[in-house]
Amino acid sequence: MSSPDEPTLKAKIAAQFGTPCMVIDMDRVEANITAAQARCDAEGVANRPHIKTHKSPLLAQMQLNAGARGITCQKLGEAEVMAAAGITDILLATNLIGAARSGRLSALQRQLPLKACADNPVTLREYATAAQAADRPLDVLIECDTGQERAGVASPAEALTLAAQIKADPWLNFEGLLFYPPLSGWPATQVFFDRLHQGLAELGLQPNIVSTGGTPNFANLGQLRGATEHRAGTCIFNDRMMIAAGMASLDDCALHVYTTVVSRGGARRGILDAGSKTLTSDTGGLDGFGHILEYPQARIHKFAEEHGFLDLDACTQTGMPAVGDVVRVLPNHVCVVVNMVDELVMVRGGEIEGVLPVAARGRLV
Repeated sequence: MSSPDEPTLKAKIAAQFGTPCMVIDMDRVEANITAAQARCDAEGVANRPHIKTHKSPLLAQMQLNAGARGITCQKLGEAEVMAAAGITDILLATNLIGAARSGRLSALQRQLPLKACADNPVTLREYATAAQAADRPLDVLIECDTGQERAGVASPAEALTLAAQIKADPWLNFEGLLFYPPLSGWPATQVFFDRLHQGLAELGLQPNIVSTGGTPNFANLGQLRGATEHRAGTCIFNDRMMIAAGMASLDDCALHVYTTVVSRGGARRGILDAGSKTLTSDTGGLDGFGHILEYPQARIHKFAEEHGFLDLDACTQTGMPAVGDVVRVLPNHVCVVVNMVDELVMVRGGEIEGVLPVAARGRLV
């Protein structure tokens, strides 16, 4: 669980940055980037990683250098940061009504050709207005729901109605289809896609991109005939949710929160200096709010804003943290945890390598 260098590294982190501190192991980051690319390559599907997890142009460029076709962003603000760093192949995987109405979508579209998703005619009208203001037609993917019950049209007929609207608008180009199939919903997604593909052909349209998504769906790559690329975000760092999903082990997890035990107010209790403003209240459907590597039986059972409260009932008397101990917490959901801080500390081989700005954090639009 701990390398021989870990106690020294903890002391260096605490002395140079204090705690809580978010730390990424760059050897693991690089291995995870390589593994994600290899999964896509093995199935003949292009890799378009989702940068909402790391929000870093440097890490995005590492993914591109490893073979990724382009990147995926969830917010226009993320895309603005990536574009400013020289990244040009960007897919925005959400309805961008607010960004379109604010004028920011047209401003970025004026700089480089974007790809954006839509699942309703209102979004398409806003996109057309933004594209006209940019004097550049916008490439649009229709988002389709095949069982997740999140965003997306619920039937091929709805998708075809939107495709016809796109075809009729001189400021919109039909670029393709975007899916996030449930883990067990890929056969249903195939039926949906086949019916939709036939209808698109009758409209004289052909999807250039058929995109699937999700780190857990790496297990299903190759199962959707016609898919051209895959979007996955969490896999660059991994977390407790990915371990629970069977997609990672503890050794694959690259980000940990270094935090100090600041109180032992009772024999079976303790307090960390990392609370909801660090580890977030997103449980991801798991028990507790993170996994403590040094004390796996300890449970972070509740939060104050700056404190994590430990339940030590399952720990042995000799296996309990002491006040002053620095411990490493594996977050439940790493994407939201990264968005809480301005920088990550990069380490390699037990040494501090540098500080990585979380350049696209807090971008609400």
